[in-house]
Amino acid sequence: MKAASSSLRAAFSHCVLQVRSYDYHHYLCLLELPANMRKAAFALRAFNVETARAMDVASDPKIGLMRLLWWQEAIDKIYANKLIEHPTAQALSSVISESKISKAWLKRVVNARINDANRDVIDLPESIEELEKYAEDTASTLLYMTLQAGGIKSTAVDHAASHVGKASGLLLLLKSLPYHASRNRHFSYIPAKVAAKHGLLVKEGGRSEIRLDSREGLCDAVFEMASVANAHLVKARELANSMPVEARKALLPAVPAQVLLDSLSKVQFDVFDSRLARGVLGKPPLWFQLKLKWYSWRGIY
Repeated sequence: MKAASSSLRAAFSHCVLQVRSYDYHHYLCLLELPANMRKAAFALRAFNVETARAMDVASDPKIGLMRLLWWQEAIDKIYANKLIEHPTAQALSSVISESKISKAWLKRVVNARINDANRDVIDLPESIEELEKYAEDTASTLLYMTLQAGGIKSTAVDHAASHVGKASGLLLLLKSLPYHASRNRHFSYIPAKVAAKHGLLVKEGGRSEIRLDSREGLCDAVFEMASVANAHLVKARELANSMPVEARKALLPAVPAQVLLDSLSKVQFDVFDSRLARGVLGKPPLWFQLKLKWYSWRGIY
């Protein structure tokens, strides 16, 4: 019994370390959660880190896809009460048994990652709506599960979580554009319609490809996508007064989303500006932590 308890503590410690290492701004958000939500939130965020990084850390795309398929099977095993020798899976199993997290939501996250992994790097999403759907199936769904773990049921909260997740997901995709371009020389997260509108789309051999002949065109495309994210943040905040106060801390990821939006604005939406890589989302770490604490203390997001 002691060995099992020690193993579970180690599993949750692993989750906290994973989130702190690879998703620092959300790590700080989770520290503000009430105790009854925090443990589950760290397990869920660690699961998100595992699935979000699967393709990035793999030496071969096939290996990354196999890792995602492993998580798909792992979810089935967890709900069948089978033991899995993986710290994040162990923590997730504990949280699921305590909080009755929806299996469909966990599957939704993994399936979205798998569909994205299966997409050819030169297959562009057609519209911003496709990226919003991806953000809904990943970032928003993560918030739904966190709220479920905290026993919070509210239509207004769910609507706000949807908007916060979409904003966060879109903005993080924008921030990742230089990284993906450096790996495969493609901008696979700029929708074809947006790219064409700003003169970035070139057709070669029956395929459409984004070319960076115009940095101004790229900045304009990023601004258009960031404006959609901003609209989601505005809608999320409009719902604040119609939800339980205890739910607002779960929506604190709206703060890093707004910080990233402000940082993008400061560099005229040039995702290649080195200032975006400084500190936390382009801001000094202490400044970011104080801002987050201020929002948390005031019960706003």
